[in-house]
Amino acid sequence: MTEHPVEARWPLYEVFVRGKRGLNHVHVGSLHAADDEMALRHARDVYTRRNEGVSIWVVPSNSIVATSPSEKDPYFAPSGDKVYRHPTFYDIPDHVPHM
Repeated sequence: MTEHPVEARWPLYEVFVRGKRGLNHVHVGSLHAADDEMALRHARDVYTRRNEGVSIWVVPSNSIVATSPSEKDPYFAPSGDKVYRHPTFYDIPDHVPHM
C-alpha cells in the first residue's frame, strides 16, 4: 500500500479573494488544509503575498453546489420565454441613476 502525503488526505478548499479595488470576491485557486483556520492562513500566504487582498473566503469544495456545462440548455432555457424579464419592455425615468 502506498502512503499518501498528508495534504492528499486533507479536504480541498476553494479560495476567493476580494481585491482593494474590487467589490466582489473572485475565485483565485484551490488548496488543501486540515481545517478552516489553516485554509485561511494558507490562502493568505499563497494568494495575497503582494498585499493585494482585503478579504479572503475559503469554502470546502465539497460544500459547493453547481450546475454542469451539460445542464446549460435545460437549466437556463426556461427564462428565455419570459419576455417580461428583459428590460426592453420598461421605460426608465431620467432621474433613476445607474440603470
